[in-house]
Amino acid sequence: MRDLLRFAVLRGAYPDGRMPSESELMAAHGASRATVREALTLLRADGLIERTQGIGTHVVTQSEVARLAEAHGVITPGPQAVFGRSRTRPRVLDRSVMPGPPTVTGRLGVPAGTPCLRLEYVALLDDEPAGLATNYVLFPEAERLLDAPFVSDWYVLMADAGVEFSQSEFVIGCELADAGIAAELAIGVGSPVITMEQTITDPAGRPFDLAFIYLLGRRFRYISRASRGADDDE
Repeated sequence: MRDLLRFAVLRGAYPDGRMPSESELMAAHGASRATVREALTLLRADGLIERTQGIGTHVVTQSEVARLAEAHGVITPGPQAVFGRSRTRPRVLDRSVMPGPPTVTGRLGVPAGTPCLRLEYVALLDDEPAGLATNYVLFPEAERLLDAPFVSDWYVLMADAGVEFSQSEFVIGCELADAGIAAELAIGVGSPVITMEQTITDPAGRPFDLAFIYLLGRRFRYISRASRGADDDE
């Protein structure tokens, strides 16, 4: 019951924000009142709905659906896309040059201690925290990004700075938020978050950017579509 209602909420089944009454949900799903109430309690704990006595149940968080190709930055987003100048903006936490940590330099294939730009920021979607990202960028790309205006998402920043790339790779997982992540994303410690480890390469195939990203699953959802025998899947 919780899963059915969660997917309905996240897919925008209640565009006016008002959910059916307990009685209507009981009839639609053939469930007891206790089951319906328990499911709604779980959704409330997830921050998806709010319940007000005498008024009803309302959706308080709408998720944004994006194609994975858009998240990779390999297609140009439309005017209503999640990743675009009009939808997101960063709150920069750190933007400094530092010796590359061994984990980072090892993944990027350069000697330990190689200078890199560390750019950490909170991604705000409609002015609310939706993600936390830490990018480690090698030079010469770092030089261009060091002082470039950061007004929207990462791909807009790279484009504005004249940084070109050829490939973006994600390793996607899930973790429980620690105190630092929870504080930046305004969630409880131990809340589940989507994790993304991203590597970006230049046109010659050289990796120059390694990012560690934490996203709120209730704010971002991704579409991946594949057709058997097709070469242009996403």
